[in-house]
Amino acid sequence: MDGDPEVEEFAGRMFDLARAGDTETLRAYVEAGVPVNLTNGKGDTLLMLAAYYGHTPTVRMLIELGADVDRPNDRGQTPLAGAVFKKELEVVKALVDAGADPHAGVPSAVDTARMVGMENVF
Repeated sequence: MDGDPEVEEFAGRMFDLARAGDTETLRAYVEAGVPVNLTNGKGDTLLMLAAYYGHTPTVRMLIELGADVDRPNDRGQTPLAGAVFKKELEVVKALVDAGADPHAGVPSAVDTARMVGMENVF
C-alpha cells in the first residue's frame, strides 16, 4: 500500500469484509474498482482470506470477478493450501472447480493435505 493512512484504513476494511464473508458488500466495492487481487502487507489476497475463513460464497464471487486462484502470499501459500489447512472442504471444492493447482505454492495444497491428515482430498 502507498502509506496514505486513509488508503490503508480503507484497504483494511476490504480485508475485514473478506474475513467476515460479507459477499455482497465486497462485491460492490470490487465492481466499483477495488482490485480483486488486492494484497495486504503479508501478501494475502481477498481470496486467500475468504478461503481461509471458510466463506464459500465470497470465494465464488471473487473467482467470478477474476481473482487469481493460485496467487501465493509472501510465505508462498495459496488460497487452496489455506483452505485445506483449515479443512474447509466446500471452499477446497470451489477453488479446485475454478482451476486452482493443488501443486502450486510452498507448501502446496497437496503437502498441506498430508500434514493435516486429508491425503484423499484431491
